[in-house]
Amino acid sequence: MATTADETRAGLPTPHTIRLPGIVLGVGLGGFLDGILLHQLLQWHHMLSSTNHDRIGVRYYNPHTVPGLEMNTVWDGIFHAVCWIAVLLGLAILYARVTHDRRRVWGSRVLWGWILVGWGLFNLVEGVLDHQILGIHHVHSGPEQAWWDAGFLILGALLVAGGYLLQRGGAPSGPEAPRATGHG
Repeated sequence: MATTADETRAGLPTPHTIRLPGIVLGVGLGGFLDGILLHQLLQWHHMLSSTNHDRIGVRYYNPHTVPGLEMNTVWDGIFHAVCWIAVLLGLAILYARVTHDRRRVWGSRVLWGWILVGWGLFNLVEGVLDHQILGIHHVHSGPEQAWWDAGFLILGALLVAGGYLLQRGGAPSGPEAPRATGHG
């Protein structure tokens, strides 16, 4: 959908305007989901749980011992702090770029599409860097770990593609955007 100069001057957020904050929010939220679900609830891995087989020589901290779990928990906390900063940064950029009708933006397919793209990019970068290149942890260690790691990358690619398609089908939102009519 083309955006006219009049729409831009009127403060109408375009899909381009909320791309960066959406992606940054998606990276942070995707990281939180990974950390909460895989690190804490399922306890499949921690940040350093595969360093006995890593490719960079990081000391091994066995997550099945108290001292090892303590060190892995510290690094999980650093990971969560980075995710938190990404979410705050994404919110700050979004707030700065969207000057009107901010509430409607949260219902925008464009924003949620870019958030899914960011989540998928998190999976792809984290999966390639931590699982493949550095080898500091895997999605689920064991004889099937290559399949779990591949599934994580495939999920990331699907999130990027799905998010991109979702945002393409969305319309800009703002004070000049057409409002939905109907009773629901």
